Formats: sequence, structure tokens, C-alpha cells
Amino acid sequence: MNTILKAEHVRKTYTSAGRTLTVLEDISFSVEEGSTLAIVGPSGSGKTTLLGLCAGLDSASSGSVVLNDIRLETLNEDQRAAVRNKYIGFIFQNFQLLPTLTALENIMVPMELRREKNIRPKALELLDRVGLADRGHHYPVQLSGGEQQRVSLARAFSNTPRILFADEPTGNLDAETSEKIENLLFSLNRDAGTTLIVVTHNADLAARTNKIIRIKGGKLVEETANPYHQ
Repeated sequence: MNTILKAEHVRKTYTSAGRTLTVLEDISFSVEEGSTLAIVGPSGSGKTTLLGLCAGLDSASSGSVVLNDIRLETLNEDQRAAVRNKYIGFIFQNFQLLPTLTALENIMVPMELRREKNIRPKALELLDRVGLADRGHHYPVQLSGGEQQRVSLARAFSNTPRILFADEPTGNLDAETSEKIENLLFSLNRDAGTTLIVVTHNADLAARTNKIIRIKGGKLVEETANPYHQ
């Protein structure tokens, strides 16, 4: 298996009012292509910051992140944006759908940014895949939380990402809806052969991944392979 993501001695600090705050300290791990990884830990432990560094949304203060053989620290913001657009999909806790676009139009946005052709049939197929074939003309405000997250799942897979980053994808959903979104996420991921990295407080979701890393106080305190993953 090829390594698609590697973090090497990653450190992230912020300076505020003359003081330096260390959010992440000496984090190292790797992720194999096509595998699934959960990042867990208490609130404020640095999980989302680590996700952002791995996805090229921000730069580490020191250390290295290698994504698909590209060293992210050597890139400027425009170059990192190009890498994200080409290789990465995102799912967020608060869905982040564009309120003025319909469900179908939201799914088409990444494909439009990539200047793809004949995108409507692909978007309709993804809508059907997430069980919303009859909701494509609805706006986000007309959809339930679970339906909005289904649209964001379809959008994330619309650019056929090599790696998908999910930040608390079930955090705003009830238990029953969460389970449905989990099943859909892993099913889509498996079918597409995508690598999945998920930040979660949800123990059931974490238990379905190949590997779990635990962050506490900005440090990696445990890394476990999961023999029972689905």
C-alpha cells in the first residue's frame, strides 16, 4: 500500500498578546491509501487544527505534511488551494452548503470549479446515491440536518477526491440520523476507494476505521490499529 498522507514532527503555535500558544506539539503519523483513520480526543486538544494542517487549509509552524507525495510546506496559499481542489474532499459538522443554491447546484459547485463538462447527470446520480433524488430542487433551509449532510456528502465525492477529510460529520445530528450518515459515508468511501480521515467524538464512528489516533493537549498520546473495523 502507498502512503497518501504523512505528518512528520508537526508543530503549530499561535502568538497572541506577546505570548506563544502551542496547539500541536511533535505530531507524527502516516495514512495508507484507501484506508480510514479517526482522530479522537477531548475538546480543545488540537484535532481540528491537525485536520486543517493535513488538508492544507493552514501551514504548520514547523515539521512537514506530505499529501500525495506533495510537501505542503513548500507551497504558497494559491498552490495549496490547487492541491485541495484536485485531491481533497471536505465534510463539516455544520454542512457549509451555499444557502442561495439548491441541493443539486451545491453538488455541482466543485465540478464547475474544475471546469468539468456534463456535470448535471453526475450530480443527479450522486443525489440519487445519497437518497435525495426527489430533493434536488430544494434549498438547504428546506432540508433537515440529515438531508443537508447527505448533500454535503454528495458534494464531497463530486470531485472524486483521493482523500476525504470529515470534521465531526455527525456532530449536529441525532443518533438515528448519525448512524445513517455513517453508513452512507463508509459506503461511498469504499465504492470510490477514497482515503478517509475523520475527526470525531463519536466512539461508534471511530470504531469503524482502520486506525485511531488519540490527541490530548496537542500531543499524540496513542495510535492503535483497529482489527474490528468495517
